[in-house]
Amino acid sequence: MCGGQWHDFDYARLRLLSLLGEEPRARTRVFEDYATGNSLERADLLVTYTCNNRPDHEQQRQLVEFVARGGRWLALHGSNSAIDPPAPGGPRVFKTPRELGPVAQVLGSQFLGHPPIVPYIVEVTQADHPLVAGVRPFEVTDELYVSKLYPPLNVLLHTTYSGPCRGFVEGDTTDDQPRPVLYLKRTGAGEVCYFTLGHCRGRYDMQDLGVDDLGVEDRGGWVIPEFVTILERCLAWGLQGQLSAASGVVTTA
Repeated sequence: MCGGQWHDFDYARLRLLSLLGEEPRARTRVFEDYATGNSLERADLLVTYTCNNRPDHEQQRQLVEFVARGGRWLALHGSNSAIDPPAPGGPRVFKTPRELGPVAQVLGSQFLGHPPIVPYIVEVTQADHPLVAGVRPFEVTDELYVSKLYPPLNVLLHTTYSGPCRGFVEGDTTDDQPRPVLYLKRTGAGEVCYFTLGHCRGRYDMQDLGVDDLGVEDRGGWVIPEFVTILERCLAWGLQGQLSAASGVVTTA
């Protein structure tokens, strides 16, 4: 599922389909929102790259049941966001209403805001985990997410940030708690893998906010080798992954 607002979904969709196309056993359907009919009932893996894409009550139920029955959900970047844009003529401030319902708890987080996009360091939280093994701390220029968390989370990558999230009603923070960048969250027999990196925006993706041409393209983590390596592993987890009931450790087959 790839769609929403304020991002270059054509770019993200192409990159994701290219990676999925390297797995001969994968059969993929593409949707722009959560109106997927009964597709989730037959799916093993759900991949979402969205922003401000809000499931209704029935779609929330389907998503929760999909994971609870054993489905794997690779949620990327803005999948945990519900964002109300500024009112015309009013202050340029975004609100983040709690409209994801129980899906936020299944995802493990709800987006609140992000500071201005500048380079920051991503740290490895669990160096021995298969999804990040061999990856060293790396710098990325991407959106740094400040979110409401719904633990327990198995955090694999993190960063730190304390300060304002200008332009958002929520998100300003003065604590020094790590901000999860990659984590796993169990629900029932299934699991979510959430990777907050992957911001991408084209020159013409902000026209609904009155910006006709940004003049530049943002490619965020997509041009960072470490991001691509971890994303490839996350997709392998989603397509082939196994969960050891004894240890709770995700391994790749």
